[in-house]
Amino acid sequence: MLLITLFDDNKISLVHIKAAHSKLIIQITLSYPYSCSMLFCVAVLLMPFSIKAEGHNCNMQGAELVPQLSKDGDIIIGAIFSLHRKTGNRDLSYKSKPEPLQNLITTIYAIEEINNNTELLPNISIGYKIYDSCASVPVSMRAVMTLMNEKQNELSYNDSCKKPFFVPAIIAESGSSPTMAIAKTAGPFQIPVVSHFATCACLSNRHEFPTFFRTIPSDFYQSRALAQLVKHFGWTWVGAIRSDNDYGNSGMATFVQAAQQEGICIEYSEPFFRTYTKENILRIINIIKMSTSKVIVAFLAQSDMSVLLQDLIKENLTDIQWVGSEAWVTDTNIATKENCRILGGALGFAIRKSWIPGLKEFLLKIHPSAITGNALLKEFWETTFSCYLNDNITADMKSAGMRACSGTENLNGINNLYTDVTELRISNNVYKAVNAIAHALHNMFTCTTRENHESCAKKCTFFSECSLLLHFMKMVKFRTKYGEEVYFDENGDPAAIYELINWQLNAKGENEFVTVGYYDATAISGQNFLINNTKIIWIGGKRELHKSICSESCIFGTRRAMRKGKPVCCFDCIPCAEGEMSNATDSSDCIKCPMEYWSNAKKDKCIFKETEHLSFEEILGILLTAVSLMGVCITLVTAFIFFLYKHTPIVKANNSELSFLLLFSLTLCFLCSVTFIGRPSDWSCMLRHTAFGITFVLCISCVLGKTIVVLMAFRATQPGSSVMKWFGASQQRLCVFVITSLQSLICFLWLLIAPPSADRNFSYYRDKIILECNVGSQTAFYAVLGYIGLLSSLCFILAFKARTLPDNFNEAKFITFSMLIFCAVWITFIPVYISSPGKYIVVVEIFAILASSFGLLFCIFTPKCYIILFKPHRNTKKYLMGKTC
Repeated sequence: MLLITLFDDNKISLVHIKAAHSKLIIQITLSYPYSCSMLFCVAVLLMPFSIKAEGHNCNMQGAELVPQLSKDGDIIIGAIFSLHRKTGNRDLSYKSKPEPLQNLITTIYAIEEINNNTELLPNISIGYKIYDSCASVPVSMRAVMTLMNEKQNELSYNDSCKKPFFVPAIIAESGSSPTMAIAKTAGPFQIPVVSHFATCACLSNRHEFPTFFRTIPSDFYQSRALAQLVKHFGWTWVGAIRSDNDYGNSGMATFVQAAQQEGICIEYSEPFFRTYTKENILRIINIIKMSTSKVIVAFLAQSDMSVLLQDLIKENLTDIQWVGSEAWVTDTNIATKENCRILGGALGFAIRKSWIPGLKEFLLKIHPSAITGNALLKEFWETTFSCYLNDNITADMKSAGMRACSGTENLNGINNLYTDVTELRISNNVYKAVNAIAHALHNMFTCTTRENHESCAKKCTFFSECSLLLHFMKMVKFRTKYGEEVYFDENGDPAAIYELINWQLNAKGENEFVTVGYYDATAISGQNFLINNTKIIWIGGKRELHKSICSESCIFGTRRAMRKGKPVCCFDCIPCAEGEMSNATDSSDCIKCPMEYWSNAKKDKCIFKETEHLSFEEILGILLTAVSLMGVCITLVTAFIFFLYKHTPIVKANNSELSFLLLFSLTLCFLCSVTFIGRPSDWSCMLRHTAFGITFVLCISCVLGKTIVVLMAFRATQPGSSVMKWFGASQQRLCVFVITSLQSLICFLWLLIAPPSADRNFSYYRDKIILECNVGSQTAFYAVLGYIGLLSSLCFILAFKARTLPDNFNEAKFITFSMLIFCAVWITFIPVYISSPGKYIVVVEIFAILASSFGLLFCIFTPKCYIILFKPHRNTKKYLMGKTC
């Protein structure tokens, strides 16, 4: 024989395993807290000993566990509630608030209502046996084992296992841990267990809890709703405290997972239990004080929250926004004025409140005399009215002056949690649990088989040999008389619908649970969360949203840079680099702008890059244009002077025709520089390069012709020389034409093969586009420059050779100076051109054109103009020929 005896001191003793001729005693003691599954496993492991006892009788050992309330009926429904918080003697003093008692009486009301309903379970009466577990796992197991076995002093092994269970279903517990113990104990025997307040998501595991149902949503949904709530208000840096039991650990684990998916960081996650040592509690309080997060998600049982608040009040931690779970967020015991200093403005999800017609009147009808010998109601009555019932008064009480109850007291004028039906949340779940069992029983009894229309229930030996009731529990679906639909999903869970509660103080300074939103997990995605932000009152009675972030959001134009060793919510904001932008808050990376774009000053968008070219509107362009036009004017003035004095010896001395042609080409050179100013286009690029090449060759060819004329003229003065007839005026024109035609041919081929074109240069500046002319064919470009360089070198050499000719007639030395300047300018131009950025390349080109043009103009024509205008006595043939004789 195997006997399991459970004591109320949180220990388990297994004793008296009898064999035929020997006695084996096994003592096992487990101290709280312990795993609920461990208790069940102990019973299963010892089961072989009970099998060996076949043929022997089992004597019941230990004291009987007496129910708090009971009533006989055709079917007995078991119920287990946590009516007290501590275990000990059965004669407990009533210290808890009367809210659990309301749940108990609601169970009785629902059963009485069903018994009076002619349409639900007609001709079948329902009884009940209700036990107090004192929030203890061992006591809960003892209660469920009592409910599973019919009361008898001796059991025969052959008979006991064939007898029906004492109850077909059990309404069990408000705590998750005791409920797990009850469900694991009843599960192997196919007894449905329906809980009204056990929310642990672990209970949805059908492999471990195949017969478990509940009328309160699973924390699987609440935890995710809390994560969405925290995300909704932008709280990305939060603390977390959980009850150190199945309820808190499972719920918080789901919340942390959902929070991480929402981008929320948990600064700390601390377990808490009401029996923790003072040092451990103070350690948790210190973590809260030292943390930088200003929002705490508290997944705590009501009893744990009460203990934690005592120390929070001592530390005066009033600057924290609390987000709570359903276990305490609507608990009136916690919502005292003192606690509201800490929890004022708290938010949390709660199960929906409802209204049960007739419950208020039934609650007020309860009287100890109506249920004889019930200790629980006596405790409640004595506590409520501060009196003692006659059969409880001792001599000491009388001597202390304690008054006896008159028996005329009634609850009509009492306003406490027992009589208050304005916040029917847990009691409504109890009501639905009772009705769910009743509807499943009704469906089972009204079901008939296809073969002979026999009742489905009669095919089984009531509830013990088949799982018919469990099947109908899974299929149950009905509406309560106040219109709420009740059903269970494949995991035994109801539809997850929550109210979002906000703690607010009313005009009397009392706390009110104000509904400010809803969460419906059955709604389509995006519409399951509804909240009215304007109705929320935050901590301190403020309307402003409380912030809780590790780092401020990175604004546009910056990116997040993670801090080493810190969560992802802790980061620094780094400005985007030049040419990059970000146009989203908390951007992880900056986006590089396309080639034609550049980031603006704020780095929040890409704009077209600024284009740069030498324009007529800027000062530098205006100055260069003015200098060019000044050169044209000086050249025209010089030409005019030469035209006026064209018959004078100094003009006629060196081929006046070449002089006028040179002045014309210099005018074109000055005008050519203007084509380099302005926005480049394909036509302007072709014009500027070809005009530059041809005009400069024309200019140099004229200078070369004049140089040759000087050399040939002095050779012609020698006796017998006929050189001038080979280089007369016609030959000079032909020479200029041929030399210029060669350059023109090069330019024509250049335009034909790969002409210059307008181009955008992105390489000089990252933030600017340089508009310039692409030369097209590099070979043609350097051929043009090379040809000019060749002519200028040849001209310089010839002029240098003629420098020793007589002064009065020596134009060669001025040509030498002009070509020296010309060559120096263009030799210097090369390195400066290569190293100049952007539009300044064009400036260098224009400067080289103007400098070389002015060099030619001033060196060749200024001395002659000076003589013509200021030294006319030298402008005679006699003077010019005088020093040569």
